[in-house]
Amino acid sequence: MAKVIALANQKGGVGKTTTAINLSASLAVLDKKVLLIDADPQANATSGTGFDLRNIKTSIYECLVDEVNPKDIILNSEIKGLDLIPSHIDLVGAEIEMLNLPNRERMLKGVIDKVKDDYDFVFIDCSPSLGLITVNALTAADSVIIPVQCEYFALEGLGKLLNTVKIIQTRLNTELKIEGFLLTMYDARLRLSNQVVEEVRKHFQQMVFETIIQRNIKLSEAPSYGKPVILYDAASTGSANYINLARELLQKNNMTNMDNEGKVQE
Repeated sequence: MAKVIALANQKGGVGKTTTAINLSASLAVLDKKVLLIDADPQANATSGTGFDLRNIKTSIYECLVDEVNPKDIILNSEIKGLDLIPSHIDLVGAEIEMLNLPNRERMLKGVIDKVKDDYDFVFIDCSPSLGLITVNALTAADSVIIPVQCEYFALEGLGKLLNTVKIIQTRLNTELKIEGFLLTMYDARLRLSNQVVEEVRKHFQQMVFETIIQRNIKLSEAPSYGKPVILYDAASTGSANYINLARELLQKNNMTNMDNEGKVQE
């Protein structure tokens, strides 16, 4: 049965979708079966894994609103072991349509329960908001990864997100854990980046992943080619960072033999 992990932060541009795509791809390369659910109406995780949005006729929206079986719409990516449930701009209207449903916070959990036995990991790429779809993702998830960019306003708004997580834990999903805070967009040349790393590690200590995602031009270019960075440039720093993150996640969940996988590097 899969471990379900949401990627959430209501701030935009912090690396949620980049992490969703590349962590999923890296785990698939390490022989894990992974399902990526694009729960953002912008559908960047869908296009970033190589699918033309103009050809998406059925998406997570239909699963939530029309009870379409998710197994019927799963797409196989270019990487063996990595599948996708796509998104569509229609998802914008799903929150309004779900508003009066009695079980509205658990609709996504019902969708995931139909497919989670087929995978090792299910990742949910959330939109940059704390709306009903994100609440659904946190209610369905076993844990949440919170990307934090190494920039000036890094900690701004984190309190609100953590408060939302606490409410979910109290009322909707008592099993929800924080998988970890992931530092992204790190530039070793900038004093500010190093200050943010220190600050986040001081605040959250062991809850911060050792792996740091560095700023990397190949990582930025890959989505425009519809590829995870490991397919676009396997030798790039971005690709190495996400492979290391995947190994760290496996180690954290006791799902790997570190002697075989190689040492996790910071």
